[in-house]
Amino acid sequence: MNGRVWTTEDLDAIASLEAECFPVEPWSRRMLADSFLSGNFYGTLLEEGGTVVAYGGMSVVLDEAEIQLVATAEMYRRCGRGGRILEDLIEEAKRRKVKRIFLEVRVSNAAAQILYLKYGFVGIYSRTRYYPDGEDALVMKKELD
Repeated sequence: MNGRVWTTEDLDAIASLEAECFPVEPWSRRMLADSFLSGNFYGTLLEEGGTVVAYGGMSVVLDEAEIQLVATAEMYRRCGRGGRILEDLIEEAKRRKVKRIFLEVRVSNAAAQILYLKYGFVGIYSRTRYYPDGEDALVMKKELD
């Protein structure tokens, strides 16, 4: 398993995995590219045999970060890859002197919530009907030392 930061050459593979993991409203290649090129973005991924199997991305502004993307291909879930992505995002946030990290997660996504709790995130409030299908989002936060 190889971990590294995103490059522009990865955008097609990431967009494909995004559509596989989030069929309701995936980020398009254009949305991924816009974030990637924003100057505030950090993206990390894991490869198996040259294939992207997990990825994550966050935006950093001043002393706050927002994790915008975390996904793992179905056959690689519950094997620690999501945790490796989160660890890398958290370490990069620390390098950038971030004080707090935020993220949103579907209220129905218990597996992701458990992962985030394991890494020190806590739920702070919900956003009613946040997702296009009407599902609520739980906003979570992690304070960094």
